[in-house]
Amino acid sequence: MFRLGYVPGVTPGKWVRIWAERRPHVPLELVAATTDVAVELIRTGAVDAAVLRLPIDRVGLHTIPLYTETTVAVVPKEHVVTAAEEATVADLADEVVLRPQDDELDWPADPPGRAAAFDPATTAEAVEYVAAGVGLLVVPQSLARLHHRKDLTYRPLTDAPGSDVALAWPDAPNTELMEEFIGVVRGRTVNSSRTPRRSEGPATPAPTRKPGARRAAPRRGAHRR
Repeated sequence: MFRLGYVPGVTPGKWVRIWAERRPHVPLELVAATTDVAVELIRTGAVDAAVLRLPIDRVGLHTIPLYTETTVAVVPKEHVVTAAEEATVADLADEVVLRPQDDELDWPADPPGRAAAFDPATTAEAVEYVAAGVGLLVVPQSLARLHHRKDLTYRPLTDAPGSDVALAWPDAPNTELMEEFIGVVRGRTVNSSRTPRRSEGPATPAPTRKPGARRAAPRRGAHRR
């Protein structure tokens, strides 16, 4: 069994399919969690690795950056922000922007817009408030897609920090399965993987000559008369 934690919005389906092809006899179990919980699951050994959002406390952990997501503003379909294909943080300056308690975006300065009178418990709850006209929401694009509603849309924020997604696992000697999964997420083929394949048997030894055996003399051509 290989246990993989993952945060909302991340779609590990491709890796799961590749794993099933390469390790059909080793189930891969997915464990949904927030980033903070996923880090704790790694530290306690409840999962072997996790795909999560940075930044995190990396003490005792290995990490591999995977990709960076675009940050978007989730707004009602008739909102003024939808007049353009993209927006900036300044465009939200006078807007009430909801800040859910599970927000994982890392803002180097103050978050955009004006803070609401309360912080929704989850991103899913915040989306409901946006639909009710209470405010806007700024999230990684995958979360906007995950919580899609017909009455809402989103626009990329061109000057907002992106959301870095990474693979994290314990800072310890890698197991064979961990090496295999690193190869999967890095796009290594089976032949280029560092992990030895279980289907590979021992190398066939070269044939040995029997003691005292002599090579047959080459055939000679016709003798001269």
